[in-house]
Amino acid sequence: MSSTPASEGRTLVVVPTYDEVENLPVVAARLFTAVPEAHLLVVDDGSPDGTGELAERMSADDERVHVLHRSGKLGLGSAYVEGFTWGLGRGYSVIVEMDADGSHPPERLPEMVARVSSGAPDAPALAIGSRWVPGGSVVDWPLRRQVLSRGGNAYARIVLGLSIKDVTAGFRAYTREALAGMDLTTVDSKGYCFQVDMTLRVLDGGARVVEVPIEFRERTLGTSKMSGSIVVEAMARVTRWGLERRLGRLFRR
Repeated sequence: MSSTPASEGRTLVVVPTYDEVENLPVVAARLFTAVPEAHLLVVDDGSPDGTGELAERMSADDERVHVLHRSGKLGLGSAYVEGFTWGLGRGYSVIVEMDADGSHPPERLPEMVARVSSGAPDAPALAIGSRWVPGGSVVDWPLRRQVLSRGGNAYARIVLGLSIKDVTAGFRAYTREALAGMDLTTVDSKGYCFQVDMTLRVLDGGARVVEVPIEFRERTLGTSKMSGSIVVEAMARVTRWGLERRLGRLFRR
């Protein structure tokens, strides 16, 4: 792991990787073009294709790049939690989660970061890069993926009583205050479910969430990590959380 300079007031972009050796340099170049002052933390799950080693070489050449190596494929949610914890410990004021496959456009980060760091009394604590608000879109997605995403988001909105259109989105900017106010050690969700979990924690903490439209593109290099088990976990947990929240309101009455 590389050493870290003083980072107070800066933005940290956490990018989990597993076999993303082709995508990582492209994503990093786009990120630093869009937000030159940002830092990038690669959280690599022991990629057999050499992604971790590539990240180390990038770190040696650029002080804005940092690396966390993990022992194996431990999951997206836990990778983000480790990255958030790392960033909080080093004083970053905005912490971003972004995929390594190029589907999330770094070019939208300036607006997302600006929304959560405006300093206004009603500024949101979380900005979500949203596919399903006006101005958002998806490119090169088959119809079944669009139906799955829209359907999953609609189900979560109904069951959890949310107004957010893209609660499963994985492109996000958090304030350090929002993350520091959570007990991240209790987060054990993965995939879509992790995004829903984190959104609920922000809202339950009394903070605002805003959606910023993005153009989401399907990866062109590498292999998707999405699996049926991730979808099943999300549906089961959202159902359980919805029941718990409704029962909690009932008992409070």
